[in-house]
Amino acid sequence: MSKQVVVPQEVIESKIYLIREQKVMLDSDLAELYQVETKRLNEQVKRNSMRFPIDFMFQLTEKEWENLKSQFATSSRGGRRTLPYVFTEHGVLMLSSVLNSERAIVVNINIMRVYTKIKEMLLTHKDLLLKMEEMEQKVIGQDEKIQTIFNYLKQFITDQETPREKIGFKK
Repeated sequence: MSKQVVVPQEVIESKIYLIREQKVMLDSDLAELYQVETKRLNEQVKRNSMRFPIDFMFQLTEKEWENLKSQFATSSRGGRRTLPYVFTEHGVLMLSSVLNSERAIVVNINIMRVYTKIKEMLLTHKDLLLKMEEMEQKVIGQDEKIQTIFNYLKQFITDQETPREKIGFKK
C-alpha cells in the first residue's frame, strides 16, 4: 500500500447509527469514505448480491429514513430518489471485497477498528453493570443488620455524651 488513509475515529463514529437494534452505516456515508459515488457502491453490491444477505445489508423503510433524516443537523442528505441501504458491521467488511481499491481496504480497516472499540466499550459497561447488580444483591437483606450497627453506634455516642462521675481525690 502506497499511502495510508487514516479516517479519524470521530468521523466514522458519527456515521454509525442504531437501526433495528443494529449498528449500521448508510450507503452514502460509506461511498463518501471510499470516495466513490453512492450509485457505484450500490451497483457493486447488486452485482455481488449473494455476499450481502439481510443480516449484512438492508434497505430502510420510509419511516426509518424520515426518522434518521430528522436526526441530521443539515439537510445535505436529501434529494435521494430511492431509500438508502444500510450495512451492518459484516456488510461493511464484505464491501472491501467488492470494492477493489486500496482506499476501500484501508478505510475498511479503520471502520473495523472503530467497531471493535465500540464493542469493547459496551463490554466494559456491561461488566460494570453486572458488578453493580452483584453488589446490590449482596446488600439486599442486609438492611436489618446495618440498622443494628447504626443503633449500636448511636448508643455508643449517647453513652459518650453523658457526663461521667469524676474519680480521684475530692476536696
